[in-house]
Amino acid sequence: MTKQLSFLPATRSLLAGMLLLAAAPALAPTTALGQAAPEPVAGNPIIKDKYTADPAAFVHKGTVYLYAGHDEAPARQERYVMNEWLCYSSQDMVNWKEHPSPLNVKAFAWAKADAWASQVIERNGKFYWYVAVEHGTIPGKSIGVAVSDSPTGPFKDARGSAIITNNMTDSPISWDDIDPTVFIDDKGQAYLYWGNTNCYWAKLKPNMTELDGPINKVTTLPKFTEAPWVHKHNGWYYLSYAYQFPEKIAYAMSRSIEGPWEFKGILNEVAGNSNTNHQSIIDFKGQSYFIYHNGSIPTDGGSFRRSVCIDYLYYNKDGTMKRVAMTTEGIKAAK
Repeated sequence: MTKQLSFLPATRSLLAGMLLLAAAPALAPTTALGQAAPEPVAGNPIIKDKYTADPAAFVHKGTVYLYAGHDEAPARQERYVMNEWLCYSSQDMVNWKEHPSPLNVKAFAWAKADAWASQVIERNGKFYWYVAVEHGTIPGKSIGVAVSDSPTGPFKDARGSAIITNNMTDSPISWDDIDPTVFIDDKGQAYLYWGNTNCYWAKLKPNMTELDGPINKVTTLPKFTEAPWVHKHNGWYYLSYAYQFPEKIAYAMSRSIEGPWEFKGILNEVAGNSNTNHQSIIDFKGQSYFIYHNGSIPTDGGSFRRSVCIDYLYYNKDGTMKRVAMTTEGIKAAK
């Protein structure tokens, strides 16, 4: 026999309140004063209406120009489909203006496919765009160069032929001649770095369309995969690159752009669900930035549908770089 319990009025009111709370839906986590915690602002990826990959940026007259490959693989197809390069500009690194695509593989009559990683640099009022493509008649990847009077193009083939072809380098693979990066030192000498599994470099003539000397190898970069990028900061040269696979970003330092290069370690971890990682490092309005891609756009983002992101880059007192923290929030507008 169950014994009937009796409660005082105040106790019955308290029990009723507890039962109502137990029956109510679970409440969202709250901050102080009972306010709901705000969701982080999703500044990354910076381009959300199309897939962008292999970012390369440079600063010209107070504007940042960002160049990227365009991943066009249909949803759930795991292959690279890239036919054109994209161009964006910004005065604050947060608000980006898209310009009409200034360059397509079709601009190179000798090439047949694959608008892979690239970089633009300015010299004497002209803009030179170094790109990796599949050659039409020489098996393997090659590097071409296009030129324009404007950073937003249109660009046209500057040579009518590739500046680097697969038969100019010695490797058991046919895709070692990719991922060009270009730098002009303080003396006005231009350098071209590139490579996959081997990191190559060569001097460029002042016309920026011809090699000026032999092709050399950097042999002091542990687990070099691809994506070299050269920049300079406070008297140090930095050579960052994709490390292992899936790819992290590592880097080396030197007092000379020709080396010797001293390995310093990992700079950036594997970028989400993208097997590749490709970086661009610039200074703008007193701040350093690390520009990269990941595969984070829902629901089909991934290794073949990538997206450009930006986070802050910081240096230690000895010149080494601090490991980059990849964030959803991204960066604040530069002023």
